[in-house]
Amino acid sequence: MRQAHAGVWGQGRGQNLTRFDIYRKVPKDLTQPTYTGAIISICCCLFILFLFLSELTGFITTEVVNELYVDDPDKDSGGKIDVSLNISLPNLHCELVGLDIQDEMGRHEVGHIDNSMKIPLNNGAGCRFEGQFSINKVPGNFHVSTHSATAQPQNPDMTHVIHKLSFGDTLQVQNVHGAFNALGGADRLTSNPLASHDYILKIVPTVYEDKSGKQRYSYQYTVANKEYVAYSHTGRIIPAIWFRYDLSPITVKYTERRQPLYRFITTICAIIGGTFTVAGILDSCIFTASEAWKKIQLGKMH
Repeated sequence: MRQAHAGVWGQGRGQNLTRFDIYRKVPKDLTQPTYTGAIISICCCLFILFLFLSELTGFITTEVVNELYVDDPDKDSGGKIDVSLNISLPNLHCELVGLDIQDEMGRHEVGHIDNSMKIPLNNGAGCRFEGQFSINKVPGNFHVSTHSATAQPQNPDMTHVIHKLSFGDTLQVQNVHGAFNALGGADRLTSNPLASHDYILKIVPTVYEDKSGKQRYSYQYTVANKEYVAYSHTGRIIPAIWFRYDLSPITVKYTERRQPLYRFITTICAIIGGTFTVAGILDSCIFTASEAWKKIQLGKMH
């Protein structure tokens, strides 16, 4: 007896619960498959698959977002910027080549030799200078010249090729195309041998932050150049290759981002629900129009 009452109570409880079902089922014998409905269903599934694969590609792909702000990003650098210079002078002996550094903080260094290397070219007739040094974060210049030579040559030839000039860390990121080595490949071999060269650089601080939050600090720069013949107070021509720089107050930041999982799931749900809704409306319109047309044709026959 108790079991019978329990069964009735359970059945009544189940019926009460089913009243909250908003997805009511229609028996199959009350539905009618149509040719147009099948075509719309197939197109609908293909469209959903296409959009799903597109969203999946965007979800697994890392996006690089850039922003601009005014600040010094690398406050732990001690007010210094690392510089890497690689330049060839095919018609100037290595003992004559030197690097001089000056800036507005009073630094004046002639013949900088730390972390630098001179490689003879053309059987000793030329020289390739490779150096790594630091500059202060104030306007200044560094230049390749014969100023540090013991004896000044009569006609120093300053024709050159710049292989590399970069500031800060080297960024090799596929999605970032910046002017980190804007002077790389600059060829001045056909210029006046006695001419001085002025490269005016505007250095832009750049930060790259990966997905883990690790930041790397580098610098992009724009460049303008001019060529002229300079004379000393004695009337001699003393050419040099000048790199005059100034820093931009604006910092460019690149940040790696990936689409959140919740946004991907929301988008997929919207695609599936929206596509089926639109397809259902389209199928209903076509079916209604088809039935109306049939009734019109039957009316004409009678």
